[in-house]
Amino acid sequence: MALKDIFKNKKESPKKEDKKDKTVKTVKKVKKETTKKVVKSKKLPFEGFAYRVLKFPHITEKATILLQNNQYVFIVYNNANKIEVRKAVEELYGVKVLKVQIVKIVKKRIRVGKTFGWRKGFKKAIVRIKEGQKIEEMIR
Repeated sequence: MALKDIFKNKKESPKKEDKKDKTVKTVKKVKKETTKKVVKSKKLPFEGFAYRVLKFPHITEKATILLQNNQYVFIVYNNANKIEVRKAVEELYGVKVLKVQIVKIVKKRIRVGKTFGWRKGFKKAIVRIKEGQKIEEMIR
């Protein structure tokens, strides 16, 4: 009798697994539908992103000379890279960015009287935009 019960349990267990497989498939279908809804939304993934990348425009004599070549200089955060700077400038100013160059200015040792100190280092980005476009809000 005990042997018959063992064989009955084995036959019933595959039927239960089939039911589990069906439930897993339905869960996967639900996940696909939710991802489609997210893709359809028209929100930009970088909304409000520019203020976490760009600090302020860098206005110097050299930067004003670069304006003739449609190049603008910005001070950026130290963890920013070229791709983030490009997206931030395009989002904030609504221009087409052609090229981004990044320069890291190292900190320098300075002396005032007897005391020594350090001038802060920073990172700046030189952004070249499309011909005919301008950035008017270049005030610090």
